[in-house]
Amino acid sequence: MRIPKPNPIWFFLSPALFLIIVFYVVPLFFSIYISFTPLQNWNLARYLDQISLENYERLFYMAMNDPDVTKVVKTTIVFVTITLIFNVLGGLILALSMFFMDESLSLPYRLIWILPRMTPIAVYSLIWYYFFLGDESGTLNSLLLRLGVIEKPLAWGNSPELLPESAWAIIILVNGLVGVSFGMVVFYSALRSLPREHVIAARVEGASAFQMTRYVLVPQLKWHIIYVTVWQLLSLITTYAHIFLLVQWGAIDKWWGSPWALYVFNTAFTTSDQGFAAAAAVILVVIGGILGILVLRLMGFKKLMQEPKGEL
Repeated sequence: MRIPKPNPIWFFLSPALFLIIVFYVVPLFFSIYISFTPLQNWNLARYLDQISLENYERLFYMAMNDPDVTKVVKTTIVFVTITLIFNVLGGLILALSMFFMDESLSLPYRLIWILPRMTPIAVYSLIWYYFFLGDESGTLNSLLLRLGVIEKPLAWGNSPELLPESAWAIIILVNGLVGVSFGMVVFYSALRSLPREHVIAARVEGASAFQMTRYVLVPQLKWHIIYVTVWQLLSLITTYAHIFLLVQWGAIDKWWGSPWALYVFNTAFTTSDQGFAAAAAVILVVIGGILGILVLRLMGFKKLMQEPKGEL
C-alpha cells in the first residue's frame, strides 16, 4: 500500500490559517451571535440565551429617526467616499511624479510623505489637535489672526457656523495624509518594477509625460489600482483611531466627526449596551463585504483573472 506524501502547502499555510481562525473568524461569529442578544455590561452568562432581532430593529429605527445617528451615517458616507478618492488618486499622482524624477532626488519627498504613517497615532493626532485648536494658541488661528484673515479665533471642528463641513474636512485631511502614503508606496514600487524597455520605447517615439502616463504606465497598474482601492475602502470603513483621539480631546464635534466604526467603538466601551454595538458592527462588516465585492466587479477584477485568449 502506497502512503500518500503530506502536502507541504498546508504545512506553510497552517500558522496563518490558525491565526485567522482564532483572531478573525471566531470573533466574527461570536459578534454575530452577540448581536442577537441584549448583552449589557459584558454579562455573558445572563444574556447569551436571549435571542431576538431587537438590536437590529433599534438600529434601523435610530438610523432613520435619531438625529445624532443620522449625522454618523452621513459622516461615514462623506468620509469614506472623499478620503478613498483622495488616497487612491493622490497616491497615484504622487507615485507618477516621483517616477519622472531622478530616484535620488525623489527620495526626500517620499520620506516626507511617508512620515504621517510612520508617526505614532497619539503624536500624529496631537499635532493636528494643536493645529486646529479653537483659541489663539492654535496654529491655524494664530496664523490667520496675524494675517488679518479672521478677527477672532474659530473653533474649527466645533463651531456651529462651520459644521458639518469643517469636521468632515478635518477627519478627511488627517486620515487622508496617512492613507495617501500607502498608495504612493505601492504605485511607486509597481512603476519601478515595470520593464524599462516600455518607457524607453515611448520616449523614442516622442511621447510626452502625459501620453506615457495615460497609454503606457497607468494601463499596467490595473492590479495595483484595484488592490489599493479595495484595501483603502475596507480600511476606511473600519478606521477610527485618529478620529477617536480628536473627538476625545474636543477638537471636532462628537457626532459630525464620528464615522460608523467610531460609533460602534464608543457604544461598546462607553455604554453598557454591547449587544446593540455588536449589531452595529455586524452591519459594518456586511456593508464592507458588499462594497468590496461591488468595487471588484466594477473595476473588472473577474476579467483580469481570466486566462488570455489566443494561441501561445
